[in-house]
Amino acid sequence: MIKSLQKKFIFTAMIAVSVLLLFLLGAINIANILLVSGDVERNLSMIADRELGIYNIPTKPKQEPIFFQRPKEDAFMSANFFIVTYDKNNKIINIDVSRIPSVDENEAQEFAQNINDIKGRVGKFRYEVRQNDYKKIIVFLDTSAEIISYLRVLLLSGALGLICWGLMLILVIILSKKAICPIAESIEKQKQFVTNAGHEIKTPLAIISANTEAMELYNGENKWTKNIKKQVDRLNGLMKNLLLLSKMEESKIVYQKFSLSDMALEVSDSFLESIKLKNIEFETKIQPDIYLNANSENIRQLFSILIDNAVKYTDENGLISLSVLKSDKNIIIELQNTCENLPDINPEKLFDRFYRADKARTQKTGGYGIGLSVAKAIVNAQNGKITANYIDNNKICFKIIF
Repeated sequence: MIKSLQKKFIFTAMIAVSVLLLFLLGAINIANILLVSGDVERNLSMIADRELGIYNIPTKPKQEPIFFQRPKEDAFMSANFFIVTYDKNNKIINIDVSRIPSVDENEAQEFAQNINDIKGRVGKFRYEVRQNDYKKIIVFLDTSAEIISYLRVLLLSGALGLICWGLMLILVIILSKKAICPIAESIEKQKQFVTNAGHEIKTPLAIISANTEAMELYNGENKWTKNIKKQVDRLNGLMKNLLLLSKMEESKIVYQKFSLSDMALEVSDSFLESIKLKNIEFETKIQPDIYLNANSENIRQLFSILIDNAVKYTDENGLISLSVLKSDKNIIIELQNTCENLPDINPEKLFDRFYRADKARTQKTGGYGIGLSVAKAIVNAQNGKITANYIDNNKICFKIIF
């Protein structure tokens, strides 16, 4: 249980770390995209302004450059672009490809003929259309550096994110032992208390039982001695279940392969007399030759708990059905029993320790309110899954998947 708790702590902590890293890396990359895209837009507008005579590149910068932004003259000198110029009649009068060696005049003309909007992107080029009273120009700016910048930051941030995630995983694993140490100590003390209390209570119960039998030898059996023996038996049964539950949570499981079909039939047969006394109809659908690799004693206890619980809570002339089937990958055990009044709670609540849907009836049937908790602990220890559901407003169904 401690290891399971540690795994849950690590899993939860790493989810939080992963979300935080994704948020930070996403914010970094979005900020980079916005900054680089803004630089490209400014460069494109600057080139267009220069071509129309609105802006001239100064020989010396007039002010210090803004943080994250290169001086305009540096941006212009490093830019790769070409310009297509039209006259007032929309005829090409000039194609300037001197600033980009990878595009000739014919290719530049083809690019210009495919332009429909004032601004946009064609392949790896961003373009902007400008015009005045004398001419119209289309500036195409190569954005290869922009794409490389996006990829560079993405790869670097991703690599750093993975390294940080790995380092955080190692750190969380190391710190998780210290983090759950108080909880582990508390759980261990609870287990030890249950174990010690169980063994300590056995002795006075044995003495009470022996003295009661001695009283019956001298004075004969009466209603008081019957009640004492009945309650002693109840306490003995309760302590056995508590010790079994504690043992299931702290001991290692010894696995072995056995016939689940034969065990289901064997345990079912042991309850036939109890079933007949209440005139209960008992249906079984047990597929032969089903084998399970698990602890046979624990699985036997599981069948006993579920069938005993069904017999106790099924009314006279009711129905109990048990099925053990094998699908492609799983073994499925289902036990259904009719019930006059279904509990008015979530069926998963039935697995809570000492929970009783009907306290008065539980006392009459001799239940302890812990049997289904033991059943769930057994299934979990065997790496299985157990669920409870209500069917047809009068049936409880317990389903186990291995």
